[in-house]
Amino acid sequence: MNEQNVFGRSRLRLMLRYALVMGGLVIVLLFAMHKTMAWAITSEQARELLDTADSVAESQAYYELHAGTDLDETQLYRSTNDRLFYYVFDEQGRLINFSRASFRIESFILDIVTVWDAPEGEVRVFTKTNERGAQTRVMMTAQTVFSPPLPVQTVYVGKDVTAMYNGMDKATWALAALGVIALIVAAAIGYVLSGGAMKPVREAYERQRQFAADASHELRTPLAVVLASADLLRSDTSITSPFLRQVIEDVRDEVKKMTKLVGDLLTVARTDGKANQIKPMRMDLVAAAQQTVRIMRPFAEKKDIIIEEVLPKHADIYADEQKIRQLILILVDNAVKYTPEHGRISVQIAADKGGVHLSVADTGIGILPEHQERIFDRFYRVDKARSRRMGGNGLGLAIAREIVQAHDGTISLSSEIGKGTTFLVRLKARTKNM
Repeated sequence: MNEQNVFGRSRLRLMLRYALVMGGLVIVLLFAMHKTMAWAITSEQARELLDTADSVAESQAYYELHAGTDLDETQLYRSTNDRLFYYVFDEQGRLINFSRASFRIESFILDIVTVWDAPEGEVRVFTKTNERGAQTRVMMTAQTVFSPPLPVQTVYVGKDVTAMYNGMDKATWALAALGVIALIVAAAIGYVLSGGAMKPVREAYERQRQFAADASHELRTPLAVVLASADLLRSDTSITSPFLRQVIEDVRDEVKKMTKLVGDLLTVARTDGKANQIKPMRMDLVAAAQQTVRIMRPFAEKKDIIIEEVLPKHADIYADEQKIRQLILILVDNAVKYTPEHGRISVQIAADKGGVHLSVADTGIGILPEHQERIFDRFYRVDKARSRRMGGNGLGLAIAREIVQAHDGTISLSSEIGKGTTFLVRLKARTKNM
C-alpha cells in the first residue's frame, strides 16, 4: 500500500463523509420545505373553504326563511367554471342548491359526498388518479344549515386544488435538483479542502518514511559487523565458559532478529516511496514455490512438521520473481512458526483462465475472527509475546499484501481456532503490462 494510495483513499473518504453529511442535510431541508409548503397551502385553502361554507350556510338559511327573496340577491343559483364549488342537500339526499364544479370532476365530487363521514368543520383532501396516471386533488368540507322550523340541510363546499399541489410538487423537484447541484459543488469543494488538510499530514508521513529508510539503511552496516563479530566469537574455541557461550548465542540471535526487522523496515520504506518498483518478467511460480519449500523444510523438520506440495508441472506468470519468492517465503515461514509440533503444512498452486491461485494452509493455532481483518496491518501481532519469542515483528504479512497488490492480485485468509489457517493468493497469469 503505497503513499499515494493511502492519502488518495483518505482524501476520498473525507470527501464522501462530507458529501454524506451535506446530502443528509439537503434531504432534511427538502422534506421540511415540502411539509412547510403543504401546510401553508392546506391551511390557507382550508380557511377559505371554512369561510365559504359559513357564508353559503348563512345564505341558504336566509333563503329558506325568506322564500320570496330574489335569487339574484342571494347568488345561490350560479353556474360557474371557478375551482370553488358547493352543493346543498337535504336530509333525504336531494340536491337543493349548488354552484357546480367542473364537469371533469363533478362525478368524483358527488361520489365523495355520498360516502362523506368527516366531522363538521373538518377539511379533507381527496385524490383521484385517472387511467393516464394524472392526479386530481379536491379539498372539501361540510357544514349543517340550521333554519328552524325547516328541515336540516348540509352544505358541501370544495375547491379543485390540483394546480396548487402540482405547483408545489414542481417546486419540490426543482429544489431537489438544485440540492443535487449544490451537493456536487459541495463535494468538489470538500475534495479540494480535504487535499489542503491532508498536506501537512502527507509531509509528516514523508518525513517519517524518509527517517525509517535512512535509519534502516544506516543500521545495516553496524548490525552486520556485530553479527560477524558474534559469529567469530562463537567459533572461537578458546571460549569455554558455558555462560559466555550462551551470551554470545543470545547476542547473535537478537542481532539476527534486528537485522530482519531493519530489512523489513527498509522494504516498507522503499515500497512507500516507490523506490522499490516491481520488474515483471516471465517466471515459473511452481519452481519458486519448490525452492522456497526446500529452504524451509529443515526448519519444519526441527518441529516434525510435514510440508506437502500439491503443484502442477508449470504455472507461468509475469511478475517480479524476487518479490514473488519473498511472498511465498513469508507465507511458508509464517506457517512454520505458528504450527505446533507434528503439524502439517500444504502448499498448493492451481491455474485457471483468470490466473494462478497459490494457497498455503497449516494446522496451526488459528486466528480469531476479530484479528483476521487487521492481520495484514503493519506491526499488528495477534499474540505479541508469542510473536516476539518467535522473532516476528508484524511486518511480514503487511509486506506480503503489498507485494500482491503491486501485482494487481488479491490475498485473503480463512482460519479456525485450533484447526489452522489458509492464505489464498490470486495472481493474474501472463500479464505483461503491469
